[in-house]
Amino acid sequence: MYKIVRKKNLNPTVTQMEIYAPLVAKKAKAGQFIILRVDEDGERIPLTIAGTASDGTVKIIFQIVGTTTEKLNLKREGEYISDFVGPLGVPTHIDGLKRVLVVGGGVGCAIAMPVAEALNRAGAKVTSVIGFRNKDLLILEDEFKACSEKVIVMTDDGSYGRHGNVTLPIKEMLESGEKFDMIITIGPLIMMKFVVATAKPFGVPVTVSMNPIMIDGTGMCGGCRLTLNRDGEKITKFACVDGPDFNGYEVDFDEAMSRGRIYTDFERKSHEKFCNLLKNGGND
Repeated sequence: MYKIVRKKNLNPTVTQMEIYAPLVAKKAKAGQFIILRVDEDGERIPLTIAGTASDGTVKIIFQIVGTTTEKLNLKREGEYISDFVGPLGVPTHIDGLKRVLVVGGGVGCAIAMPVAEALNRAGAKVTSVIGFRNKDLLILEDEFKACSEKVIVMTDDGSYGRHGNVTLPIKEMLESGEKFDMIITIGPLIMMKFVVATAKPFGVPVTVSMNPIMIDGTGMCGGCRLTLNRDGEKITKFACVDGPDFNGYEVDFDEAMSRGRIYTDFERKSHEKFCNLLKNGGND
């Protein structure tokens, strides 16, 4: 059992928790993730490690989108979750990078932020672009400012920062001649696809962080498989053991988005059923 030491609501749909898991905290690096179960009968879900602390806690940030995240959000400080396994995945490559553009979208900023922090600690100059639908969904702005030379906030409706999506300032910077060793982008698949398309004419390397359906986290179930197009050849990789970071120019985003929609209807019905049970006091 793993204790919830601290809990904080970052916005109406995004929650931050710090879980006491000293063995995970000791080994975790930026870009890695954990898999948790809220209770013994619950499903396994992957969540990125958003940070660690010297008290043995691991920070996770999640959006309330389905039954499991709803159950997790109902937990209070001092309560416990059943399983918390990690760190899993390959850490984000930061060695040798001197100037990096980090691009986060929505709750993907929870993954982008520890990467920006790690780059900053390694001596890289970091520019961060973070995007949200509106001001109310903004998260982690101060944390990005603490580890970035420049932070650009974009909102789809113009309610905060600049009006527009994250590709707008990326194109402006590249067209003006700004140079980056790497663009690291993390967020919705459609956002990452267009970040890659924006960077391609300028030849800037792009790393994307993939978060497909995942069950065991060991590469055995095959649920998190991705197709990469490399030198004219299609290659199958698994996000849990080969990623979650991949060369953005190789990822088949259309296939990944199609696979990600497979269980949308099932997840929606499960969430609605769970919420109805809560409304009825847990009675069918």
